[in-house]
Amino acid sequence: MKFTPTDIPDVVVVEPDVFKDARGFFLETYHHEKYAANGITPRMVQDNHSFSSRGTLRGLHAQRTKPQGKLVRALEGEMLDVAVDIRRGSPTFGRWVGVVLSGGNFKQLWVPPGFAHGFCVLSETVHVEYKCTDFYDPKDELAVAWNDPQIGIVWPVPDPILSARDKAAATLAELGDRLPSYSR
Repeated sequence: MKFTPTDIPDVVVVEPDVFKDARGFFLETYHHEKYAANGITPRMVQDNHSFSSRGTLRGLHAQRTKPQGKLVRALEGEMLDVAVDIRRGSPTFGRWVGVVLSGGNFKQLWVPPGFAHGFCVLSETVHVEYKCTDFYDPKDELAVAWNDPQIGIVWPVPDPILSARDKAAATLAELGDRLPSYSR
């Protein structure tokens, strides 16, 4: 397995070892000891699976007091997966990293607690699976505007399909002290 920090060192691209032969392939999608040895130490408590069609943008989502770390991968299809540092006081506050994840490249993205997460579907459809470090709590949820100019994400779709919640999401400036705080 290869673990590569991104331009925001807390966000890591994971490339598992894929063993292919005439029958297909095999890979480990998670191995606690290997991830922990590479700095991804939180306990995973919930697995989620989502399905979306081309042009859909989900996000940017986070939780305020119960931040979720997410280990994200595309099972089938292709997407641009994005992590945004929304931790007030962080040296990388407001910065984002985007990585193409697909069923063919097998890459995973580690989105640490305190980051907002979102993705945009590039293929006809995409199946996304992700592990979370805390349970989903709708009362604790934050939605950050996908097109917040302070963040400046370059999305591959100019007019994405959005949920009502994502259309109404606030900017970082509007969220202010409702954002999680940075601590080391």
